[in-house]
Amino acid sequence: MKRYMNVALLYAVLAMVGGVFYREFTKFLGFTGKTTLSVVHTHYFLMGMVFFLLLLVLEKSFSFTRPKTGRVVAVYHIGLNLTCAMLVIRGVLQALETPMSSGMDASVSGIAGIGHILLGVSMVLLLVQLRRAVMSDAGGES
Repeated sequence: MKRYMNVALLYAVLAMVGGVFYREFTKFLGFTGKTTLSVVHTHYFLMGMVFFLLLLVLEKSFSFTRPKTGRVVAVYHIGLNLTCAMLVIRGVLQALETPMSSGMDASVSGIAGIGHILLGVSMVLLLVQLRRAVMSDAGGES
């Protein structure tokens, strides 16, 4: 449980850093258009901090963590950070108004897509583990 709390705190800090970077970087450049930098802040707050705070509460209530949980959580971290890294890369290129080739654009989208897939798969696996713990606590009742 301590690990979930520490990770939630880390993602809260990353969210704030992402928000400050977005604001200051675009202000420094005088950029007023839309950029994906604006969503790094919310991704880290919701998918990072809030998600791990929810895991903390669920772990306290149901003790669902198993030996495989660490690997699933590691995949979640990779997915979230890969997604946010691609949001930052695309956002910086947008703010700098750097033209991207179609191949570069597809690469950034593809890597972000892999991050989203890893997030989705790991969420489902964590929900399956949680369901098992809940069902065993309930004596197999539905």
